[in-house]
Amino acid sequence: MGLLNSISFQRLQKGIDAATMRQNALANNVANVDTPGFKRSDVSFESFLREKENGLQPSLGAKVTNLRHIQFGSAGSIPAPVIQTDENTSMNNSRNNVDIDREMALSAENQLRYSSYVQLLSSQISMMRTATEGR
Repeated sequence: MGLLNSISFQRLQKGIDAATMRQNALANNVANVDTPGFKRSDVSFESFLREKENGLQPSLGAKVTNLRHIQFGSAGSIPAPVIQTDENTSMNNSRNNVDIDREMALSAENQLRYSSYVQLLSSQISMMRTATEGR
């Protein structure tokens, strides 16, 4: 297993991917704030990751009926970010459900999340570089 194939690097990579996808979805929401019938989108990742880590999300949906059954599938895999559209709400008569203030707040939160992921990744690479070069 390579140094960059660890589970922490995979989590950070998926987190960065999710933050990028979320920023694109939020930008699309803002761009369509006045489009009649437009429904906002968001990206789900952190909740899926939390469920996976807590064992609440089955790896392949296989049912285990006996404790002696062998677990199979990708138990250590990181869930992929998923774009979800909110079809159930409406903000006004045009059936659009984009709240510009909420979208801007979510965008700022996402920017902070992205920055922290990149900073953590940089820190881990720096620690590995120190360990391998001995400086």
